[in-house]
Amino acid sequence: MTKEVLIHQIIDVLSRAGFALSDRCNIRPRSFDVAARKDKTLLLCKVLFNIDGLNEETAREMKYLAEYLGGSAIVVGAKTRDQMLEDSVVYMRYDILALNVQTLYDYFVENIRPLVSAAPGGLYVSIEGDLLKKARTTQSMSLGALASMVGVSRRTISKYEEEGMDASIDVVIQLEDIFGLELAKPIDILKSCGSRKPRKKTEPVKEEPKAKLSMSLPEDLILNTISMLGYDVLPTAQAPFKAISRDKSSVILTGVSEFNTTVIKRAHLMSSISCITETQSVFIIDGRSKLKSIENTVLIEKKELDTISDSQELLDFIEERKDTHSEE
Repeated sequence: MTKEVLIHQIIDVLSRAGFALSDRCNIRPRSFDVAARKDKTLLLCKVLFNIDGLNEETAREMKYLAEYLGGSAIVVGAKTRDQMLEDSVVYMRYDILALNVQTLYDYFVENIRPLVSAAPGGLYVSIEGDLLKKARTTQSMSLGALASMVGVSRRTISKYEEEGMDASIDVVIQLEDIFGLELAKPIDILKSCGSRKPRKKTEPVKEEPKAKLSMSLPEDLILNTISMLGYDVLPTAQAPFKAISRDKSSVILTGVSEFNTTVIKRAHLMSSISCITETQSVFIIDGRSKLKSIENTVLIEKKELDTISDSQELLDFIEERKDTHSEE
């Protein structure tokens, strides 16, 4: 299986599950490959044939983007370094949940949640602690007696009941046989996706590490201008836009560049993503722009941005330019 085949399979699964999908992010580097939405569920999906190809910087940006956009970041792949990903098993890479296409299909199409997570040392299952404790006490069985039957320590059984420790598959099978109950706790993929709290609005954009953002000075100054309008600005290094700008009432995918053919390509992609993420899409042009908008992406010259005094005025400018474009 090639990555191209894998991407088509993922798109097919999400489409069958009722998701609307953005265009594929075909601009390198990219922190995610496709955005997908179904009702209130937003996914930023990274496709990697080998999930060990995910690096820490990309994972960090995926988590930030998901948090700012109110969604979940996932990786869908086919293998790890030394083996194929197993069905109905979830993996974690830098706090990003990873799974294969079959598990994706089972969860979103068949509504079947996985039970098993992979971790160093093997495969593990979370136990419904309250059910286990109730079953044990109903049979007047001590922690020690149950521990002896299963072959673990008394403290381990206590941890299972407190849901403070996952169990091996063999142990879960033994416990379920002893009590005649299903004790494995299904994994909610969406709730298990790693996320990071956004920075407070008062924190300036300059706190983001500049070396990792690889931004030039003009781009940096423009993003700081947007921050001065009252936006919390999250610069990006691998997305098809330079930043996400957010205030209390709006979220804007924000591009920054001189006007060129690459801007047109990026603006088309940003428009597609903004439709799925339900955000605004703006490209700030450093210099003169030949166009006022590209699909849903509004192009604003830097000199026009400099005349705007606050976030509401920027939003009004965007809407006015959209309306003008639609009339044309």
